[in-house]
Amino acid sequence: MGRHADPTPARRRASLPVVVAAVVAVLLVAGGVTWFLSGSGSCDTRQTVGVTVAPELGSLAEDLLAEPVELDDGLCAVAEVTAQQPLQTVGDLAALEADALPDVWVPDSSLWAARAGSAPLEPVGSFASSPVVLATSQDAVDALGWSDGAPGWAQALAGEQPLAVPDLATSAEGLAALAAVRGALGGGEDADNAVVQAVLAAQRGPATSAAEGLDAGRSGGVDAPLVPVSEQEVYSTNSAAAQQDQGSSLVAVYPTEGSPALDYPVLRIGAPTGDAATAVGAIVDRLTSDTARDAALEAGFRDADGSAPGNAGDAGIRQEAPPALALDPAAVQALLGRLSSLASPSRILAAFDVSTSMEAPVGDGTRATLARDAAKATLSLVPGEYALGLWAFAYRLEDGQDWTELVPTRELDADVEGRSQRDILDAQLDTVPERLSRGGTGLYDTTLAAVQAAREDYDPTAVNSVLVLTDGTNEDDGDGLSLSDLLSRLTEISDPERPIKVIGVALGPDADLAALEQIAEATGGEAYSAVDPADLQTVLFDALRQRG
Repeated sequence: MGRHADPTPARRRASLPVVVAAVVAVLLVAGGVTWFLSGSGSCDTRQTVGVTVAPELGSLAEDLLAEPVELDDGLCAVAEVTAQQPLQTVGDLAALEADALPDVWVPDSSLWAARAGSAPLEPVGSFASSPVVLATSQDAVDALGWSDGAPGWAQALAGEQPLAVPDLATSAEGLAALAAVRGALGGGEDADNAVVQAVLAAQRGPATSAAEGLDAGRSGGVDAPLVPVSEQEVYSTNSAAAQQDQGSSLVAVYPTEGSPALDYPVLRIGAPTGDAATAVGAIVDRLTSDTARDAALEAGFRDADGSAPGNAGDAGIRQEAPPALALDPAAVQALLGRLSSLASPSRILAAFDVSTSMEAPVGDGTRATLARDAAKATLSLVPGEYALGLWAFAYRLEDGQDWTELVPTRELDADVEGRSQRDILDAQLDTVPERLSRGGTGLYDTTLAAVQAAREDYDPTAVNSVLVLTDGTNEDDGDGLSLSDLLSRLTEISDPERPIKVIGVALGPDADLAALEQIAEATGGEAYSAVDPADLQTVLFDALRQRG
């Protein structure tokens, strides 16, 4: 599955690709697969090395590290491979303890290392590379007159052809493409305006995801959108179609100035010593070996010298590497900040289920610790202008009501008696596993109360919503609202001029997703399912950024 496989059915049931994404070693692995590998039996001492890679490298890394690396004196390095979205790893680096982090990280771009701030990362090589291109159909290329040469980035992205720009918060390709527009124009105010124009152009007409754009390009037609993606994704999409005896019209367009590249850096995390350091070094050597280079080429990546797979021309990409456009990570980070300012901030009241069913074991912890860790990692990624508050709910938690306020809703950068709102929320999230309460789940009463509270605290300059995370069903012993009562009340108090969306997150197989879907439908919100615990951080991050 490609990195842009579409994760968005009518009601989102998180089966996210990549992702990755998706999250977290102890926390969550979005779409990732973890392999615990055993060797031939000649290893007296096994030293496990955690390796987290970008989703599109998952199977490559699994194959490459499928056998232990035998070292001196009976020591073997055994890889534990996890595929997850780089953004989610950035969240882990900010939120998790050192012993819960991987030892080696291979994201798709060094841009992520810059976003990881003060995390202890050491670049030790590169796994592969892939230029960022514009994917579309051959029909569109012909109709645009680009068959003999593409225009520059700014002209291509600001033209009339529809765009399918990936989520800029999660996509190195999308950011790299917009940074290329800015760089090609020499920086400054005019360049910034061109970038803004490209973003606004991407919003023309119906929203098109990157996955939908690639499907349209594969199917052909002059209206296929331009999709900023890695060259390797064009290669893998066309190779998969060929293996299924299907045709594909998808091609890579190379803007005239050249292309920024995803450089797939191999990053060592922390400073291991002794056998741990030796084992990490052995895994790094394998990831940067000639064997790894050959495997990457076969999968459609380029090597550090720009060499392409031998069958490049048959897979919609060209043999010759485009000129490289260097990216300044600091400038890209600043660009992301400016682009974020185009959108209204979010104001979210989050209500977390603390009924005893959250004690159910998941991995090395429980649903409650999983929710805590996922929320903490996600919190580290949310912009400071977002406003978040936190409730806990179960059944009759406080003064006969099912909910209790842990943190009032305030902007994350707000100073509260010398502490930031973000730090206060982080500390209160730590207490969630300690708050589990017996007696059921007052889901419906809590939801109505949260919507009413959000309405009283409404900010007309923001997107206002209530996020409800639960692993169960409404259990109010007959003295609370029914679902029909709740839906009726939500309809009664709704105000199109002051909308409050409810975003429901169903954690685990016992959560009442159907009820959350009806509540979301009544309020213009969304319902998400995280049946697989590995999906939860991805779901939470997507839910917190839900714009509607």
